[in-house]
Parts: sequence; C-alpha cells; structure tokens
Amino acid sequence: MPKSGISEFGEFHGLHVAAPQPGFRRIRWLPAVPRSDRVRVVQHTCDCRDVVYELCAAGGLLFIRRMTYAADGTVRELIETDRFVAARTTRLWAGLLAGTDR
Repeated sequence: MPKSGISEFGEFHGLHVAAPQPGFRRIRWLPAVPRSDRVRVVQHTCDCRDVVYELCAAGGLLFIRRMTYAADGTVRELIETDRFVAARTTRLWAGLLAGTDR
C-alpha cells in the first residue's frame, strides 16, 4: 500500500472517504479502459488506505477512478465510473466522500 509523505511538520494526509451511510447508493463501477490520451487528476483521496479514489478529467468529462492496492503496493484492481458532465460527477464525488454513495 502506498504511504503518505512525511515532512518537517510530521505526517500529512489527504481526503478520506467516510464510512458508508445507511441507505447509500451503489456506484456503477466498470473495468478501466484507456479511452483518452491524457487524464488529469483533479482531486484524490489519501493514499494511506488500501483503496484510493481519484476524480479525473478527460475530454471535457469527469469520472472517478478507484484503485485497490495489494500489500506490496501494486495495483490489484483498477475500476472507473462512466464519464459524465462535471455537475453530475462532482455530485457523485461529494457523495462518495460523504459515504452516501459507494
């Protein structure tokens, strides 16, 4: 599993995904398929956990990428959401972080 860096101020962490809330909505995850020449990571969750999420932009659309890491730090699973317009995907990203979508 990747680890967060350590600076002169101690360990630092990024965003963490909240625990699933009662009645959470299931996200439709698909196998990752390279469909774009370039993908920009807009935001990401902390890499101190085995599962890391990235909010990505490509071709004018946004999508969420989910990476599950093995104990040796290699990516064990790489899946993504469909690609949507920004408004829809940012709502999905917010729901994922809040635990209302998983």
